[in-house]
Amino acid sequence: MIIERDIHPTAIISPDSEIAEGVKIGPYAVIGPEVELGPETEIGPHAVIEGRTRLGEKTKVFQFASIGAPPQDLKYGGEPTRVEIGDRTIIREFVTVHRGTHGGGGVTRVGRQCLLMAYCHVAHDCKVGDNVIMANGVTLGGHVEIGEHVIIGGLSAIHQFCRIGAYAFLGGMSGVNKDIPPYVKYWGQRDHLYGLNMVGLRRHGFPREVIEALRDTYRMVFQGNDVVGEALDAVEVRFGGMPEVKRFTVFIRSSRRGVPMASNGEEEL
Repeated sequence: MIIERDIHPTAIISPDSEIAEGVKIGPYAVIGPEVELGPETEIGPHAVIEGRTRLGEKTKVFQFASIGAPPQDLKYGGEPTRVEIGDRTIIREFVTVHRGTHGGGGVTRVGRQCLLMAYCHVAHDCKVGDNVIMANGVTLGGHVEIGEHVIIGGLSAIHQFCRIGAYAFLGGMSGVNKDIPPYVKYWGQRDHLYGLNMVGLRRHGFPREVIEALRDTYRMVFQGNDVVGEALDAVEVRFGGMPEVKRFTVFIRSSRRGVPMASNGEEEL
């Protein structure tokens, strides 16, 4: 049902789609039969939204983006999987977001207030948290999980099934094939951690005592003489009641792919 009239006459819109009030759709855009567009969403020229795809309110999709296409997975057999995009997320030119697969949970999800810059790719079954920024050309393999407030530098590639912890910062042209813990900086081709993401932590208002505890945690786990398991035990004894530290240690303990080593220094990225 089409309610809003601010739709260019050349746009192709299925009568079985759900278009909320205030939606704007540009020239030659294509909206498929199972698509749901939230209030005040804007779809740019030549964008294609297909499959079981839901866009939250005030989401902006720029020209030539492709959202909800079948996954690049040879096992995919046309199952009714979907894509979910959160409110106020911005999807720039030529971004691709593919629907999920039956074996991966059936949904690809991008959170609220994210920014996916031009040419980014979000593969099937990825879970991208709120307030994530992906610079130009970032590529996520299938089943990747990105925590909230993560920033990923341009032309970086994340291997399938990897996890990036909340508030982490990845420098441009990084290649990731292991899990990146929360709060840290990472850069390089399957390379090293470079300390905490201090700029991000301060920008998001983390108290000084929390930042100091995370700094000590990082040093104990990655720069101490103990093996990782013993270091995590010591951290939990020392800071066990602090949720931010708990998030850090739980992330590392639950990693299936392992985490990178730390650099000898803390370089500025």
